Formats: sequence, C-alpha cells, structure tokens
Amino acid sequence: MNILLSTGLWIGISIAVVFVMLIAVFFGTVPVNLWVKSTFSGAYIPARKLVGMKLRNVDVALIVKCYINATKAGVKITISDLETHYLAGGNIERVVEALIVAHGAKINLSVDNAKAIDLANRDILLAVQNCVTPVVITTPPISAVACDGIELIVKIRITVQSNIEKLIGGAGEETILARVGEGVVSVVGSAKNHQLVLENPDAISKSVLSKGLDKGTAFEILSIDVADIDIGRNVGAKLQAEKAEADVQIANARAEERRAMAIAAEQEMKAKTQEMHAKLLNAQSEVPRAISMAFKSGNIGVMDYYRMQNIQADTHMRNSIGDSKGGEINN
Repeated sequence: MNILLSTGLWIGISIAVVFVMLIAVFFGTVPVNLWVKSTFSGAYIPARKLVGMKLRNVDVALIVKCYINATKAGVKITISDLETHYLAGGNIERVVEALIVAHGAKINLSVDNAKAIDLANRDILLAVQNCVTPVVITTPPISAVACDGIELIVKIRITVQSNIEKLIGGAGEETILARVGEGVVSVVGSAKNHQLVLENPDAISKSVLSKGLDKGTAFEILSIDVADIDIGRNVGAKLQAEKAEADVQIANARAEERRAMAIAAEQEMKAKTQEMHAKLLNAQSEVPRAISMAFKSGNIGVMDYYRMQNIQADTHMRNSIGDSKGGEINN
C-alpha cells in the first residue's frame, strides 16, 4: 500500500512538473500579452501566427499594433500582408496610416497598391493626404521676354492633387515646375508687347492650364494662378545697343583692313618705282660707254656728238618752257 502511494505521489509530481514546464514553454514562446491584447481588441490573431512571426525575427509588437489599428478603422488587411511588407523592408506604419486615411476619405486605395507605392520610395501617407487636401506649389521667378523686348519676371502658384494611380512611374514636382515655366515663357514670348500681359495676366493661367502639363506625372493640376509679375530689363534695347556696337567694330575692322591694303599697295608702288629708277640709272650709265664704243668703232664723229648734245639741250629747253607755261595756265 505504501509502495502504491509512493508511486502515485511520484507520478503526480512528474505530471505537475511537466505541466509547469509546458506552461513555462508556452509563456516563453507565445507573446501572451500581445495575444490577449489582440483578442480583446476585436482583432484576434492565432497564437501560432504570433509564434511563427517571433521565430522569423519579426517585430511582433509593431505588427500587432498596426493590425489592431487597421481593424479598428475598418481597413481589410491580413497579418500576412503586414508581415511580408515588413520583411520586404517597407514601412508598415505609414502604409496602415495611409490606408486608414484613404478609407475615411473614400479614396480607392488597395493594400497591394499601397505596399507597392511604399516600396517605390514614395511617401504613401503624404500622397493620400495630398489627395484629401491639395498642395500649392510656388515656382521660382520665371524670366520671359515679350516681343517688344521687355523682360517680365513671373511667379506662378500651382494647386496640385496627388494621383494615386500614377504614383508609381509618374514624374514628380520638378517636372511640373519645368513644364509650367516653359508654358509661361511661351505665352509671354508670343505677346506683341508686355503691356498686354500686364493687362490680362489671366491669359497666362488659361493658356498654361490648357496644355495638359500633368500628363505622365504623379499629380493632377487643379489650378494655375499668377502670383506676381514684375517688369525686368529692356532686353530689346540692350540687344540693339550690343548689335550697334558690334556693327561699329566690324566697320572699324573693315576700314583698318582697307587702310592696310592701301599701305601695302603704296609700298609696292614705291618698290616698283625704285626698281624702275634703278634700271633708268643703270641704262643712263651705259650711254657714255656706248658713245665711247661708237667713237672707237668710227660709227660717229665729233660733229655728230655735238649735234646730239645740241638736240638734247634743245629738248631740255623746250621741256622747261612747256613746264613753265603749264604752271602759268594752272595758276
């Protein structure tokens, strides 16, 4: 009898120990506080899923918190969606907040689309908030010149709304600003004078808005308004002055070129004159030698030489008289 009592006692103690160990393992493995919290919050999560997430080194507390918030807000999302997005490196808090805001604002945003936008490094919560409340973008000063040469400096305010469907692959604010700037330059540049633009600045807004500048972007342009227009430089007058100065420089260069050509031609004529004079002197130096040779050969005599001298003297006298009479006539 004693032996049976001792055996039963040991069996009872063993069962109690095993039971205590099982309880310890359960409490050590299962995050009971999170399980209880999700159960009483109306967002029940099976304990096996909590254990699985813990074994996969997932931030169980964060996922449970996000799941409870989404469930309470009426957003249909699963634990698997949150866990896979967390493991992919996404920001599940921003995604859940964006889904809650979209659900409250009746914006059509699916869980998969929200996760994809977040993984594309887009701020999904800010995009949803911009859908609810449009954002105003102010352009930097845009310089444009009218046909009369007057520069106008324009500032534009663009009211945009995020386009959820085009957040992935759509262009950003920089593209919107660049397109609006191009449109402003085109409108002002086609105006006959700057006064027409100043009198009707609304023409800039209507013309730019009609171009469909939000095509291919992640935004929808709601309105374009002219914030400020200032008169800048007289670009036309400046260009004309620069052109006149350039024309003067070109004329001076051409005049200098002609002067250099004239000097070169004069130098060439002087060189030719000196060459001819040298040839004349050389020819004149040969005359006495020729006369001497003629004397030796007997081709001319002394009387012939004197007659030649008289003829030369007479010719020289006639030339002198002709030059003096020509001078008197000119006077």
